[in-house]
Amino acid sequence: MKRLSLLTLLFSILSLVFIILLILLRFRFGPYPLVSYQDVFDVLTPLVLIPVYWLLFRSSSSGPASLAEDLAFMVLAALWAQGQGLHLSANAIDNLIEGLARSHVLDIMSTDVYRLTYFFDEGLGHYLWHLGTLGLAALLVYHEWRRPAGVTTTWWAAIVAGLIYGFCFFCIFLEGQTVVLGLPFAVALVGLTLLRGRARLSQQPVLAFFFVTCLVAVVLFAGWGAYWHGFPQFSDVGLI
Repeated sequence: MKRLSLLTLLFSILSLVFIILLILLRFRFGPYPLVSYQDVFDVLTPLVLIPVYWLLFRSSSSGPASLAEDLAFMVLAALWAQGQGLHLSANAIDNLIEGLARSHVLDIMSTDVYRLTYFFDEGLGHYLWHLGTLGLAALLVYHEWRRPAGVTTTWWAAIVAGLIYGFCFFCIFLEGQTVVLGLPFAVALVGLTLLRGRARLSQQPVLAFFFVTCLVAVVLFAGWGAYWHGFPQFSDVGLI
């Protein structure tokens, strides 16, 4: 049964589109020029990705989730959506403020207005969103680990999905300035899988997907950290 492995591939592709590639749409939205096309389409991000998280959650186990697991999913999904929403709105305002300053129309970047906007965008928004991201990943792995669905991992799909989402994972936590969350999680999941879960990989597609994801992310973090002697954002080194 390939459905579960294909769901991980769908999830990784949608994550690439809605979390990474939307940056290519950073130009003004004609009907309302104060926002960009990126902002407009980013409104859809939780509406697209949270249902796929739910499908993975429902499909990865041989039995129904416990009440605690259902509640955990709802809380973590709410945290994910709240953080992403804070980032979306604050980032749009942040971009507007910086654009006005660059065009010498109005420079308020030294004011509390800008500092508060930056906090909700790069601080609170990112941390809530990324905690939700890690929490949902951990819940999916735990849910499948506890009662596997008994399906065989389709390795080509798990590897392709893991490569795509591993790159997304690296970008999300690097540019979000939350490497302190993402890197330890990735290392822990890779270590746990190697120590306790190697025999499970062929029969647990979600575990296989996140194992490949985290392994790719750890390699990318290690390479980036060694090259730059730290973890500067892409924007800090002029790559975006």
